[in-house]
Amino acid sequence: MNAMTHGTLYETLLTTTQRHAQRPAYCVPPMPGRAYHPGGWERTWAQTLAATEELKGVYERAGFGLGQRVAILFDQRPEFFFHYYALNALGVSVVPLNPDHRGDELRFVIEHSEAGLVVCVGPRLLEIQSLVSDLAPSVPVVDFDDFPANPPTPRRDPIAGTPGADTEAALLYTSGTTGRPKGCILSNEYFHSFGACYLALGGRLAMREGQERLYNPLPLHHANCLSVSAPALLQNGGCLIFPDRFHASTWWRDLVATDATAAQFQGIIPNILLKLPPTAEERAHQVRFALCAGVEPSQHELFEQRFGFPVVEMWAMTETGRLISDNHEPRLLHTRAFGRPNAWVAARAVDEQGQEVPREAAGELVVRHSGETPRKGFFSGYLKNTEATDEAWRGGWFHTGDIVKVDASGIFHFVDRKKNIIRRSGENIAAAEVEACLTLHESVRQVAVLAAPDEVREEEVMACVIPRQAVKDESAGEALARELFAWCNERMAYFKAPGWILFVDHLPTGTSAKVQKIHIFPPGTDPRREPGAIDLRPLKKATRR
Repeated sequence: MNAMTHGTLYETLLTTTQRHAQRPAYCVPPMPGRAYHPGGWERTWAQTLAATEELKGVYERAGFGLGQRVAILFDQRPEFFFHYYALNALGVSVVPLNPDHRGDELRFVIEHSEAGLVVCVGPRLLEIQSLVSDLAPSVPVVDFDDFPANPPTPRRDPIAGTPGADTEAALLYTSGTTGRPKGCILSNEYFHSFGACYLALGGRLAMREGQERLYNPLPLHHANCLSVSAPALLQNGGCLIFPDRFHASTWWRDLVATDATAAQFQGIIPNILLKLPPTAEERAHQVRFALCAGVEPSQHELFEQRFGFPVVEMWAMTETGRLISDNHEPRLLHTRAFGRPNAWVAARAVDEQGQEVPREAAGELVVRHSGETPRKGFFSGYLKNTEATDEAWRGGWFHTGDIVKVDASGIFHFVDRKKNIIRRSGENIAAAEVEACLTLHESVRQVAVLAAPDEVREEEVMACVIPRQAVKDESAGEALARELFAWCNERMAYFKAPGWILFVDHLPTGTSAKVQKIHIFPPGTDPRREPGAIDLRPLKKATRR
């Protein structure tokens, strides 16, 4: 399928509905006790289009159009797609809001994106209204669950023109090495490219037109689901199945109940599922394959043997608009291989000077569409940050910040992340953001945040803290650690708060006075085992919303 034949996502919705009107488009598994759709939910492509058209009329009558943005805090409500396509038809970009984010985080995204309207689920309505009440210009907030027939008129008029392939369709915020996230401008072509690349890979990932039912438990405000799964199924008439979040206890029940034929997830999930006791449902499913990023090599074959379907390793980033996958046999299950470049993406491993490194040598992964059109189908840039955009694209290649090796046969293997990012349960956490939060606490003199290994969540946030006053004893240290956790937990998403805190007397610095994190612990040290390390992970579990 050629993404060049497409204009907007809405136009593709029209085409897909013509071909697959009565086939299912979106599905939510039954979840007793949930506040919304506890018995499950499913809509066909025809129903999706009808609901989209209704909302399109509402937004259009209110004055929304090309060049505007609407932020939506939808908390994984499936009706999000109706708003998404309705706004897309008018050339309005959607800014999905992370429901785990707290006050300042949400306020920053709403203000930075210049959203002209916030659509928010009922339980968070008053909170968001209070959060943006003093913004200038003001930003109206309306109820997602009880959407008004006459929403507020946007502050600015739409720009002239007709939405097309290069029109911004969504603005996703991704963590970087600085304290604030960057807004990735994502066009209609970007989404079409991601989905079409997925469909074109074939091999173990071969998708059947109008037949696949893909289960993805990852949140729709992340690129994994919104940028990869959703546009692929939009283009081939399949059904996207998604719960409110990943639940190990209902995983196999969900797959069986929803007739899932494929799955997509992060590497943490195989680790969790392998620890569950065997059940009859774990082999009663119809899953043909799973696409996954970051499978632990020691668990890869065990997972496939126990559960009966291939887990295909992949690599992608929010910015790239395409993926690389180890989708052809023989797959290298006992390594971190993620495949070869394909017709959609060129790739290299380079040194600090941008020169390609020899085979088997570690280098930074750089990617592009081609030499003639390097940025085709990639993100359009970072909002209000041309410097960061140009830096990422230096030398005509997008610099990923991931360290890889290329073996003798040309297969790429993941080694490590170059950026100062902590990856916890699929969430990218900027260490600088956590450091900035902790530094504001009156008891903290200096802090360095780094990744600690975690057998369940891949990595956990660890803060090495120099307190303003020495911690006298173990109980005082425990009390201060809990106070710092609460401080962070009140100001940012629960997953960003430190899972470990270690109080130290000093932190090593270089000539620039910057903390040299690489020298905090000797090579090979597990920082969790250091004397005095305080485990705060149970507090994260207790406060998770």
